[in-house]
Amino acid sequence: MTIQWFPGHMAKAKREVEEKLTLVDFVMELVDARAPLSSQNPMLQDVLQQKPKMIVMMKKDLADDRVTDKWLAYFNDQGIAAVAIDVNHKADIKRVIQTGKALSQTKLDKLKEKGVNPRPARAMILGIPNVGKSTLINRLADKKIAQIGDKPGVTKKQQWIKVKNEFELLDTPGILWPKFEDEMVGFRLAAIGTIKDQLLPLDDVVAFAIQYMQEYYPEQLEERYGIERNMEDMWDIFVAIGKQRGALESGGHVNFEKVAGLVIHDLRAGKLGTMTLETPPDNA
Repeated sequence: MTIQWFPGHMAKAKREVEEKLTLVDFVMELVDARAPLSSQNPMLQDVLQQKPKMIVMMKKDLADDRVTDKWLAYFNDQGIAAVAIDVNHKADIKRVIQTGKALSQTKLDKLKEKGVNPRPARAMILGIPNVGKSTLINRLADKKIAQIGDKPGVTKKQQWIKVKNEFELLDTPGILWPKFEDEMVGFRLAAIGTIKDQLLPLDDVVAFAIQYMQEYYPEQLEERYGIERNMEDMWDIFVAIGKQRGALESGGHVNFEKVAGLVIHDLRAGKLGTMTLETPPDNA
């Protein structure tokens, strides 16, 4: 299965990213802490190599702390500065600012040596849709600047934002790549709500999430729905969840669409507990 997604404004955004890279000192790439590699845009990685980069792992409060630590070590081993944050924690926001300042210091020192008047560091912030970019921008600027929405693709144009007196931030629209060759990438992004629900059958996404939890987070699955690890038939699992959560139609039949909606809501809201849907390559 190949999942296709490439709206016209995203093609335009990619070209603008390439053009505007010359204006910034470093890049701030946002990924989802629950799927850090799957939520990185491979289409941009070659382009971004020409700039110092920091990875900001968003929504760490929904991710498995143990796996988050492994991802931080993975990125750091590649020479990439990485931080994991909860946008509601001021200390995490401060750490993003400090890391950004450190990344840009070498460039600013060189400009000073050349006699260039001091200026704030300049950064480009980018990430795939619905990764939390607008929320982070508002926290960094300490006021509402970027539009926030609960659906992918809210930001449609680039804009410069001042982050106190620390640096200037160039916002960009979320950019997805043309297609997902690996269906697991699509399932992970669909499970955490990064891509629109219409792109994949919701029951397939939920089945993927349940199977993953049975292997890595069986206790959380049993605690929420009473599903045991050795319960393999997905039909029986959906029926059991439907009965437990009251997703029954007249006549006692389980509403599978309603069950899928309940599970995906619980997963995205953290009601199934913290979890990460992929591990670093060396630990896969």
